[in-house]
Amino acid sequence: MILPEATEGQTTELLGKISVPTVLQIEPVGRWYEALCARRRHKHSLSHHSLESSSSDESDDEDGMDDDGDDALLLGLDPREWKNQDHYAVLGLKKLRYRASENQIKKAYKNKVLKHHPDKRRARGVVVKGEGDDDYFTCITRAYEVLGSRTKRRSYDSVDPEFDDSVPSNNQQTKESFYTTFGPVFERNARWNNNKKRKVPLLGDENDTIDSVNHFYSFWYDFDSWREYSYLDEEEKEKGENREERRWIEKQNKAARLKKKKEESARIRLLVDNAYACDPRIQKFRDEEKEKKLAQKRAKQEAARQRAEEEERIKKQALEEERKKKEKEEEEAKAQAAAAKKEKEAQKKILKKERKKILKKERKALRTSVKDMEYFATSEQEKVSNMADVDRLADLLSLTKLQGLNEELSSGDKEKAKAAFYQEVDELNKKLEEEKRAQLEAVHRQTSGENSHSRVKEWKEEEVQFLIKAVNLFPAGTKDRWEVIASFIKQHVTTSNKTARDVLGKAKDLQKNDTFLKQDADRKAFEKFEAQTIKPSAHTAKPKEGVTSERFESVGEQQIRETGTNPAPWTAEEQKLLEQSLKTFPASTPERWEKIAQVLPARSKKDCMKRYKELVELIRAKKAATEAAAKKK
Repeated sequence: MILPEATEGQTTELLGKISVPTVLQIEPVGRWYEALCARRRHKHSLSHHSLESSSSDESDDEDGMDDDGDDALLLGLDPREWKNQDHYAVLGLKKLRYRASENQIKKAYKNKVLKHHPDKRRARGVVVKGEGDDDYFTCITRAYEVLGSRTKRRSYDSVDPEFDDSVPSNNQQTKESFYTTFGPVFERNARWNNNKKRKVPLLGDENDTIDSVNHFYSFWYDFDSWREYSYLDEEEKEKGENREERRWIEKQNKAARLKKKKEESARIRLLVDNAYACDPRIQKFRDEEKEKKLAQKRAKQEAARQRAEEEERIKKQALEEERKKKEKEEEEAKAQAAAAKKEKEAQKKILKKERKKILKKERKALRTSVKDMEYFATSEQEKVSNMADVDRLADLLSLTKLQGLNEELSSGDKEKAKAAFYQEVDELNKKLEEEKRAQLEAVHRQTSGENSHSRVKEWKEEEVQFLIKAVNLFPAGTKDRWEVIASFIKQHVTTSNKTARDVLGKAKDLQKNDTFLKQDADRKAFEKFEAQTIKPSAHTAKPKEGVTSERFESVGEQQIRETGTNPAPWTAEEQKLLEQSLKTFPASTPERWEKIAQVLPARSKKDCMKRYKELVELIRAKKAATEAAAKKK
């Protein structure tokens, strides 16, 4: 220990040696242990805690005391109704109430005892009317018994008559003044929090985040109140005369407490529900969340649209590149084919020219050789005959045979040359004779065919027309083709009795021999079509020969304007486009026929539908004819 320095006039003396300090182990208990824990918790020293406790005691003694003006209150108390009295007001702690400390309660009770005890009043010369339990001093004693015990005070605070249990309603007025209406209510009810580990959150303001607001309502929806209503028990179980009666009293008290507890929980829940319904922050957060979801949805839609556009662009680019590549390959192939064809034609021309030269040379050599050998004749008549044979050989023999014959003639052996010459003449004569015989046989067959044709059954115009249609409808390779065609004709011309052999013969006549019949059938089919599609009137005159297409076109255009249909026959290209469109736009496609009509510029929607029905009918007829031919077998 360092001693202070001596000032003027002071002396320092040494009286004796200081003993060795003794170390003692002191363990605090009771209220001293609590004070130790408080100092450690707040990190205060012993001296600081002593000053703080003394100052707090003094302030507690000074604040919250209602000593003045309580005599009238105490004199008006009925000792028998002590349980229904305000104990804080009796002790003069009405302002502090549940915030009063134990020291303040003790201090207030002590002051009341010193002032209102019957003996003290008598000592001051005051007349004491009542004695014992009839005196109002009993109310002071009862009040201290309740507030001086922690358990009893907690029970009394649970039913504090000064506490406002009201709950703001859910209406427009409370919504407009939400913070000023509900804020004090939640602060007032925060005193009942039983979970001391969790701090009671305040209502806050409009600047709070969604997390703080969710935390606030989550806490209050799970609020655990410590209020218990044992103070309101109608009877005390100790008053029971026996154990059964005491149990019955305890049972009744428990039921009443449980009912009050449920009412308290319902009141807190109603408070939180009304606050949640009136809270403007909840609607703001909902709007923000909705806007956020809409923004996300729009962003997703925009991303999907951009992705689809990018995919479409890439697809179009790939198709365009493929088209250009294909066109380039086709152009190159066409150029190569044209160059090859040109080269081939040039070579062919050269070869043909060379061949003509050689052929001319060989013919000249043949005539010269035979002339030099005097035509192998012994008489003038034989000479003329051999000269004619030489001309025939030169004109009719091939280049190869001419070269072979010239080699024989130029061998130098006249006999051998003569034999070769006459041999070629004989072979040529035989060949010409065979050709003549074949021509005669052909003429004979044709004559016999005409005779047999006269015996063939007559064919009606309708039968010929359906025969031409069936031949196109059932191409070569169809199973039992001519039986099927005969059945097809019978289905459409009920009076027909043509067999498969008749159908085959007529088809051959139309295809090979009888060109006139074919042209006549085509002309009659066109006239029938014209009669079905174009109705004659007084204004339409018979067209002149050679202007059929102009008349048909003008009438067709007029019919297109009047009926919306095109009467012109379907071309192979239009038929192909129609079939492709039917595959591209299936039956489930909306506005199917409008889209199909767009693919065919010269055809309307009605034309496409009509053609489709005709094709369906043809397929059905084809199927029926095939089945009929199969049944005949």
